This record gives sequence, C-alpha cells and structure tokens, in this order.
Amino acid sequence: MTTSYDCTAAEQRAAGLEHAQRAIRDHKCVVLPTDTVYGIAADAFSPLAVTLLLASKGRSRKMPPPVLIPRLNALDGLATDVPAEARRLAEAFWPGGLTLILHAQPSLDWDLGETRGTVALRIPADDVAQDLLTLTGPLAVSSANRTGQAAALTAAEAEAQLAESVEVYLEGGPRPAEGADALPSTIVDATAMPLRVVRQGAISLDRLREVVPSVLGVGEEPEAADQVAAAKEEPAGNVETAQPAEAAERPNTGAGTA
Repeated sequence: MTTSYDCTAAEQRAAGLEHAQRAIRDHKCVVLPTDTVYGIAADAFSPLAVTLLLASKGRSRKMPPPVLIPRLNALDGLATDVPAEARRLAEAFWPGGLTLILHAQPSLDWDLGETRGTVALRIPADDVAQDLLTLTGPLAVSSANRTGQAAALTAAEAEAQLAESVEVYLEGGPRPAEGADALPSTIVDATAMPLRVVRQGAISLDRLREVVPSVLGVGEEPEAADQVAAAKEEPAGNVETAQPAEAAERPNTGAGTA
C-alpha cells in the first residue's frame, strides 16, 4: 500500500523516514525530494529493487540510474581510480548539482543495468534526501517520472505518474526551491582524461573550470579548450587572441552529446 508523508511537519517527517528506510530494506521504491527534482529511489545493492525502479519509470537496463551517496568518504568505497581532478570537483561541488561518472569498484555486488563498469555518483544538497541516505546508505535514484514525461517537482506530481509502484512518498514541498531554476545536475565523465561534461546542468562549465581548468565542455575537443584557457590568460586588449577564444566557446554541434 502506498503512503505519503508531509516532511515539512517534524512528526510526519520522522515517521516517513522510518517507513522509507523499511521500504528500502524490503527492496521497494520510495520517492524523495532532492535539490534538483523529485527522485525515485531504491537500494543500489538490490538487483530486484533496481529492476522495480526501472520498471516503474518504463526504462530499460540500457539507462542505468545514478547513485546518491550520503558523504564524500563513500566515494572511494564505490569507485576506483578516481582522478585527482574529479576529487577536486567533488570537494568543491558536493553536496550539489554535480554527477561524476567513475569506474565502479569491481568487487561490489550490485547490478544497476548496462553500466559498462562505471557508476554515476552524486551527493544531493537536500536535508530530507541526506537524512534518508544516512539511514539507508547509497541509493539508486532517477527522476520521479515515467520516461518521456515531465520530471516531478512535488511528491504529488510523482504519485500521479508512478502510483502504487512506489511504497513511500516523502513530500517536502516544491523542488527545486522557490526562485531556483529546475535544472538537472551537470554530469562529468571522469573515466578518462581530460574530464568531459556530457550533460550541462546546474553547475556551469565556467564554475567547473575555476576548479579544474582542463575540463572539456559538451562536444568540445581538447584543442578548443586549450585556446579558451590561453585566451583568458591574455590581456583584455589583445584582440587577436580574443577572436579565436570566442569561436572556441561556441557549441560544437557536430559532436555527439550524452
């Protein structure tokens, strides 16, 4: 039976988190708020639960869900060969709207779908999500909507799409917070160097480059990124270097994006 809890009320929040913890332990799905949109969550280490999550969304194993983690020190338990540049991005932007694709620890007993040995990790900047993650550990989480439909901005919107495929709905009010843009997380592929943005979202490329100057934008080639970096180091009045930099910052529409 599906149950909804108003997590803006302290008593219901405590009851909702307890019920959600039990549901996750029983390999069922829950809906929770995050800092971007509402997510549907399942135990990342339960193949049955992940299968139910994908079925609830109408999604195949070819689109595996990312994994939300409660704290930075969980990074090394789930990923291996983490580049120093990726670690700097995590330290700068977690909790927050950054997802890192990394090589998964080969010893982990999990099945998220056709990941090709990778895992996408993020720490959400949301109190309800973090409280649940502290209780449950890593959760496979995808946006709480049927594939092809609009992402849910409240638990009620999620329930209208997902219905009884979800055991517990944690309502925390509109997400993102009022006045914020409804942007997904920015996804950075950190499985090869240089790091590369494969989906632009809440964290801009300029902000990423303040931490890791070599990170590539969507569809960008290393040579173009080098031109941008060199141009920023030139005096503002140097017109000859400013022109190619502007060209390099235009999206490369001929390259594929993820």
